[in-house]
Amino acid sequence: MGFKMGIVGLPNVGKSTLFNALTKTAAAQAANFPFCTIEPNVGEVAVPDARLDTLAEIAGSKQIIPTRMTFVDIAGLVKGASKGEGLGNQFLANIREVDAIAHVLRCFEDGDVTHVEGRVDPVEDAEVIETELMLADLESIEKRRAGLVRKLKGNDKEAQQQDRLLAAAQEVLEEGKPARLVEVSEDDAKAWKGLQLLTTKPILYVCNVDEGSAASGNEFSARVEKMAAEQGAAMVIISAQIEEEISQLDAEEAAMFLEEMGLEEAGLDRLIRAGHKLLNLETYFTVGPKEARAWTIRVGTTAPKAAGVIHGDFEKGFIRAETIAFDDFVACKGEQGAKEAGKMRAEGKSYVVKDGDVLHFLFNT
Repeated sequence: MGFKMGIVGLPNVGKSTLFNALTKTAAAQAANFPFCTIEPNVGEVAVPDARLDTLAEIAGSKQIIPTRMTFVDIAGLVKGASKGEGLGNQFLANIREVDAIAHVLRCFEDGDVTHVEGRVDPVEDAEVIETELMLADLESIEKRRAGLVRKLKGNDKEAQQQDRLLAAAQEVLEEGKPARLVEVSEDDAKAWKGLQLLTTKPILYVCNVDEGSAASGNEFSARVEKMAAEQGAAMVIISAQIEEEISQLDAEEAAMFLEEMGLEEAGLDRLIRAGHKLLNLETYFTVGPKEARAWTIRVGTTAPKAAGVIHGDFEKGFIRAETIAFDDFVACKGEQGAKEAGKMRAEGKSYVVKDGDVLHFLFNT
């Protein structure tokens, strides 16, 4: 499974430029005026993973199939969005559908690019959007709790659980904090997710800096880093302009360009890695002469559930998983070498898959 990340931010912070670069398309119209992105643009990108190339080379795989990640470029938000200002209602509806939020913040000075608030202050920009999301959640909670009154009088257990969770979220929000700070028990996790509150979405702050600051950041990104640390949130530094230039180059040219800019890797790689960590995701592989393929699962997934990502029948009829750690597969130069060295293990239903595992599933049809 992949995951869907919404790219959000105030108008003219570089959202569409970043989206175009990430998806290598010009589907999102990047222009210097607010609301140039009217409909949410959706793009799928391959998740780069050097391990997959290594496995394919060792196994002589004819095809390489990486796992994929979906980006959604969402229309710019302004103050008052929770009340329908700008394209607020549409923004809020689109953001409910994503797994996580990549909050793009303007961390560059440029007199030719208008800022909707007439200043450059990424921390204040972040607060504007967070406030609008919190206000929207509060309004939603009040309406939902009012709609539960009749069921509560009838002692409906599901309604009681919903109201309890909504009340907990309301209490935190009224303190000016996002609902993601509410501690939720395992028994309530499914119902909590079903509430689809905007401020429960995990956030990755994306500092869009000028080209010269791409390697080490600047004073603006330093302020965002401090804010993210205080919130326990994730952050990554990217130059959307550089990413756009890289997207037009082939692999060799891109590598040379990155070296010239003093960058070890493209911003996309850093963004995806940060996104995986944010959503508690990891990768396992299936490898053979036909194809080498990457699969994304959540950390803590058992072998049968991991098999189910490939096909539901694999999970239903699961017998065992023949497992080789990535490092062992490489060191032993493939599956046969790993077998001979005693590095292939037979794991049962309780096995928790590790990041980088090379798996082969046996199952009943």
